[in-house]
Amino acid sequence: MIMEVRTYTLQPGATPTVMDLFAAAVPARTKVSPIAGFFRSEVGALNQIMMLWPYADLTERERIRAIKVDGWPPPIRKYGVELDVKILHAAPFSPKPAPQKYGNLYEIRQYTYAPGSISKVIDAWGKQLDARVKFSPLVFAGQTEIGLNNVFTHIWAYKDAADREHVRGEVRKAGVWPPKMEADVVTLREQNALVIPAPFSPWQ
Repeated sequence: MIMEVRTYTLQPGATPTVMDLFAAAVPARTKVSPIAGFFRSEVGALNQIMMLWPYADLTERERIRAIKVDGWPPPIRKYGVELDVKILHAAPFSPKPAPQKYGNLYEIRQYTYAPGSISKVIDAWGKQLDARVKFSPLVFAGQTEIGLNNVFTHIWAYKDAADREHVRGEVRKAGVWPPKMEADVVTLREQNALVIPAPFSPWQ
């Protein structure tokens, strides 16, 4: 499975208007293929919305995107600043996208590794993840297939910011996370964002 992540940076103050436009347009689009999640930024880069579309593979993505849908995409051009599109290849342990109420706050973490590290990261995660998800759910994890290379993205859900802080403290205290990496795994960059699901997002 692949996940297309589309991040729109908007003009300051435009987010509510753009969210309303997408809320009206998404039902028609999802008759063609499902959306996994739709979010607005809360902490990190502001004035952003993010949508995640799952596909079986790149061929299915191209086929579906060629289908004409009335009212899609919604008319948001005058509100936009830039659009970033990434295609992620789901990790073997990534949950299958399905409508579910995970929590009110989602954390999207992106780690950039030195070349050759990602496969070892996935191995380490696979060994330790069962212990980690007892504390809070993993929503998605995958590596970049199209976009900046050697980036591993993982999305976690929490009840709220206080729950996030509590869980992160507990997993460290229990010694179950972060997973232990091989000595030659080199992390070059880490970044994260806290996002809020839109009312029409299947992930809630």
